[in-house]
Amino acid sequence: MRYGRGVRNVCVFLSSSPGRPSDVAAVVGLGPELVRRDLTLIYGGAHRGLMGVLADAVLDAGGRAIGVIPQALVEREVAHRALTELHVVDTMHQRKAMMFELADAFVVAPGGLGTIEEAFEQLTGLYLGYHRKPVVFFDIDGFWPRLEAFLDHALATGMLRPEARALFRTASSASAALDALDVW
Repeated sequence: MRYGRGVRNVCVFLSSSPGRPSDVAAVVGLGPELVRRDLTLIYGGAHRGLMGVLADAVLDAGGRAIGVIPQALVEREVAHRALTELHVVDTMHQRKAMMFELADAFVVAPGGLGTIEEAFEQLTGLYLGYHRKPVVFFDIDGFWPRLEAFLDHALATGMLRPEARALFRTASSASAALDALDVW
């Protein structure tokens, strides 16, 4: 079954840190929801933290999980070895480029600098017209409102245009996040 307007592969940006119990529970729920909709997970290829939790949830539900990871992280024994596919690249730039190429859409779960950097690169590309792939932030337990407040501040000070601010969209459940990709 094909989902949405050509969305088959969903890249999820999320933390390699363990997160809060609410983050773990929500990410565990996202895995089967991806599988139920016949969507393939594309992600950063790690076995630890929220990244590993999501990959395991997808695989445990019988789905496909494709990881993309730099060789340096493979050498640190961070790579998930039980994925459907694991692509090993040389640099973080190559990792981001491959995840972009493999993905039809993006979900952004809680994470730190890397997660935010990856997400905002996609929002910037969307705003500038380099791509038309939807992006939705999965707001688990109030994780994203402070970032939204910053964007509202940037809008109020004239540093951000209204059409750029409108691209930052959130959803409070796994199903709502995936539904948002369909109605983008």
